[in-house]
Amino acid sequence: MDHHELDNAILRNLLTQTTRAYESQMSELFAEKELAQVTLASIGDGVLATDGDGRVKYMNPVAEKLTGWAQDEAFGRPLPEIFRLRDEASGKTAESLVDHCLREGVNLRLAEKITLERRDGRRYAVESTCAPIRHLDGRIVGTVIVFQDVSDKRLLGLQLAHQATHDDLTGLLNRQAFDGHLQRALEDTRTHGSTHALCYLDLDQFKLVNDTCGHLAGDELLCRITALLQDIMRETDLVARLGGDEFAVLMPRRSLAEAELQVAQFHRALQGYRYTWRDKTFTIGASIGLVPISREFKTVTQLLSAADHACYVAKEKGRNRIQIYQEDDAAFIRRQGEMNWVVRIQETLEQDRFCLFSQSILPLSPTASKGIYFEVLLRMVEEDGRIHLPSDFIRAAERYGLMRSIDRWVIRECMRTLRTQPPPFLDLLHICSINLSAVSLGDESFLDFVEEELEASGVPGPKICFEITETAAIENFSQAEKLLARLAARGVRFALDDFGSGMSSYSYLKDLPVSFLKIDGKFIKDIVTDALDRAMVESINQVGHVMGLLTVAEAVTSNAVVEHLRGIGVDYAQGNWVSPPRPLGESCATATRR
Repeated sequence: MDHHELDNAILRNLLTQTTRAYESQMSELFAEKELAQVTLASIGDGVLATDGDGRVKYMNPVAEKLTGWAQDEAFGRPLPEIFRLRDEASGKTAESLVDHCLREGVNLRLAEKITLERRDGRRYAVESTCAPIRHLDGRIVGTVIVFQDVSDKRLLGLQLAHQATHDDLTGLLNRQAFDGHLQRALEDTRTHGSTHALCYLDLDQFKLVNDTCGHLAGDELLCRITALLQDIMRETDLVARLGGDEFAVLMPRRSLAEAELQVAQFHRALQGYRYTWRDKTFTIGASIGLVPISREFKTVTQLLSAADHACYVAKEKGRNRIQIYQEDDAAFIRRQGEMNWVVRIQETLEQDRFCLFSQSILPLSPTASKGIYFEVLLRMVEEDGRIHLPSDFIRAAERYGLMRSIDRWVIRECMRTLRTQPPPFLDLLHICSINLSAVSLGDESFLDFVEEELEASGVPGPKICFEITETAAIENFSQAEKLLARLAARGVRFALDDFGSGMSSYSYLKDLPVSFLKIDGKFIKDIVTDALDRAMVESINQVGHVMGLLTVAEAVTSNAVVEHLRGIGVDYAQGNWVSPPRPLGESCATATRR
């Protein structure tokens, strides 16, 4: 083979190899292109590409669906015509988005409050990113936009946000959201001197509807009241349900006089409203507190407390009325004092700073037992050591629902003290008398609590006597009868305290397992000089003895009173002259040593 033929052979061989390499590369490129096409067609996001002038060059099927444009129709058209995107927050359009990306050469992301208008006018909430497409030499030759439909996600977010700030039943603002509006109103008042008003209302007959017709009826009533409020209040007023049957209205830019007229209009409408549930019709009232929002209120808590005070005073004055908050009003001052006591009571319970005293009770008649008989007395101890009598704090405890906790603390601590006394204390003990509030008397779970404490302490039931007032016994008669009967079966005894103050419980004595009548001290203190008091004591003592009950005279102040009581035949005497109160543990130890 000559040189010419050899060169041709080498050339053909090189050409063949080059052709095969080219075909292989083209095949690989085609395969990669096919893979890219399949991938873009199968992903869930819309993909749209433009050239350097912002004209559409490519759309995947999802982009076609979301925009309403087929790729063949969209090809070469300006992007804003196809991709009608708007950022509601910034006002940016798709055109400005692409222009910025082409100009700056950076990736952009738009994720909040973006809408895409489809060709047929339908709108989608979308999240979108835009990135530059670069040539091998680094030049920007176009953009690629990736976007997805997040309408469901955004709707869910809006629903969750609404649920977090609104009441599920009525759709009104909830307490947390309302507090935020009150805070802004306070800041506006302090900064600009603006006038606003706060209305706080509590339905007067809601519990009756709930108890009579059930919770469905109660829920429906709350929705009806909501509609009535929204009909009468202005569109700028913010109405909230704070919980239960309590509502509040923030009235922006309203003087007290204007707010009072508006609230009075609602109150009149409510008075004329009749709520019917099946065969029952109810007249619905509301106690309303109205507060002008002024610079004197430093916090939302203070403001709501003032509104609550006003509402409560409205209830105290007869319910179903409007009460305007006045800082120097005696009723507000008294209730503020009670609220302060509530905080102190709660702290005392949490820190276990209550303590028990006892007062011995003296036997007078031959039939009275000579064993240890005393009444347990409660004292509140401040952190600085000051001691308060029940008369200081019991009214607040009763009014604000703390007596249940106090009663249980007293019983638990009393049982613990009795249990830990050395012998022969329990053998010598005749009666340990413990006061019981009307709230506990009507508490169905209280019975189980007492039985558990008796079992745990090992104190015999007959050693314990619960003192209840005649008023409490009558008001909770059905529950009291059940409670007394079951505990009496365990030997526990009962005394009617302050007997005679109402003179209404004689007819109930036959139905309650009472062992003692404690004659109200107001009949005892002047028994030596007042013939009427002496006659009253004689009458109560006689009725008690006829029924087989023992009598105890309270508030005994002198030996002369004791001798008069002996003459009448009263069985026991109690008072500071007989025995001043002493710490329970100390008096138990002293009694054991005698």
